[in-house]
Amino acid sequence: MSLAPWDNSMQSAETTVNLLLMLLCYVYILFMILVSSKMTKLWHVSPKASRKFLHAMIGNLPFIIPFFTASIYPVLVAAPFIAVTFIASPASPFRSISRKLKGLANLTEEGHHLGLVFYAISYTILALFFASKPYIIAAGILPMAYGDSTASLVGERYGKTKYKLAAVKSLEGSVTMFLVSFASFTIGLVFFSLFYPFSAIERIVPAVVVALVTTVVEALSPSGSDNLTVPAFGAFIFLALTGGA
Repeated sequence: MSLAPWDNSMQSAETTVNLLLMLLCYVYILFMILVSSKMTKLWHVSPKASRKFLHAMIGNLPFIIPFFTASIYPVLVAAPFIAVTFIASPASPFRSISRKLKGLANLTEEGHHLGLVFYAISYTILALFFASKPYIIAAGILPMAYGDSTASLVGERYGKTKYKLAAVKSLEGSVTMFLVSFASFTIGLVFFSLFYPFSAIERIVPAVVVALVTTVVEALSPSGSDNLTVPAFGAFIFLALTGGA
């Protein structure tokens, strides 16, 4: 049975809105990459700080998901950047293309070569399974985006109490990871509670556990792999504690 003209018009309008939101996300990501790649030269920011700035800003993408009307679009936002970040990385077999993506390549070479690739993979997988419940995505992404990024900078500058599990960390950095992960995810829950039927206050305990677990996982993860492990464990723990509701 064919759709009525009104239904066709509504579907067309929804598709247009979704495509415009996708375009907005692409522009935002590319703009953040551009800004990050210029921070060292223009504002004398360390390469590590510019890299962490990019991680944090990309972590804002889950906040756009409630405005999409179909789950496939958040996946389509993230998936292309798996290829883009890999091609830009030193591991790329396409060296000529990698040189053309010099700004992004510089952001990967200073850290783990595949760190941004892992980040894109994590976001894509979470979006594939949980786009209809972006607060679950946020449970994985926000501790990585804000918690880990801030912890790395604080640990480098102020970390004096060192310990080693999988890699050398500082107590000051790990405490920062916990506090910022909890704060950013709690703010995220307040935002998502405006769109979904739950109270942020009811999710405080799961938010504390997510922050604690992701802090431990980050300390146990070999260099670079935390971009995979932290999002995975953050989302899994929150899902286990709340039942996905």
